[in-house]
Amino acid sequence: MSKPKSNNFKTISVALTLCLVCSVLVSAVAVGLKPAQVENARLDRNKNILVAADLFDPASDTNNDVAERFEDFDVKIVDLDSGMYADDAQLQEAGIDDVNNYDADQASKNQALSEDLGDNDPASIGRKPKFAKVYVKEDANGQPDLVVLPIKGYGLWGTIYGFLTLEKDLNTIKGISFYEHKETPGLGARIEEPKWRAQWNGIHAYDESGDVATGVTKAGTPRDNYVDGISGATLTSRGVSNMVQFWLGEQGYKPFLDQLRKQSGQTLGSADATAQSGKEA
Repeated sequence: MSKPKSNNFKTISVALTLCLVCSVLVSAVAVGLKPAQVENARLDRNKNILVAADLFDPASDTNNDVAERFEDFDVKIVDLDSGMYADDAQLQEAGIDDVNNYDADQASKNQALSEDLGDNDPASIGRKPKFAKVYVKEDANGQPDLVVLPIKGYGLWGTIYGFLTLEKDLNTIKGISFYEHKETPGLGARIEEPKWRAQWNGIHAYDESGDVATGVTKAGTPRDNYVDGISGATLTSRGVSNMVQFWLGEQGYKPFLDQLRKQSGQTLGSADATAQSGKEA
């Protein structure tokens, strides 16, 4: 008895049909999960903002606490060159319809919304967005009480993303958090550990001349107003130091912070003295 001839057309048709069905199912699941993914990303971002502001303890607080406490913050868009809040005309020209949904990282990939840093790029971010999104908690008098600044820079294996918070004097660091990175577990990834992050609390971002006065030292080589680096993670420590100094500098948020100090009548010297006297009291 002869064997039945194989039907190549039928085999290919079945395979293509299965591929099509699977593709439709995967696409449907992806579309269905998209709102949940967006919400989870938003929750994680807000949680890290609160961690950097020392307003959330992951060990004891809940997601409900995130929603409640984040309501105290206003989301602002800053023109990094001028240091001023972007006005409606600037937002419209940049295509920013909703400040909450503005993504500075995506804007960095758009030549019209960013600038190439060329050789002047210590944080190795390539392009700097023209506008940044900051988070401001105001006091009863409408003055900034906490200012949370998004920061990013290249570590050992990739870009590190985080938040840096300044206190009312716009100079004393309240805290720092990192929410996305590719650093080595047990080494560079220790930048996420509360014990290492706690070193940043209370140190000054600037000296009285307005120069950036903090960063990360090589492990085991303490320096005044600097954070001790992580042993075995020299490149990660250097990357964090570069990114903090870049974003606190003239190319980053310094023009914005200078404007806020001017509006509130503060100077770096008087702010430091006030903060120090408060600690001594």
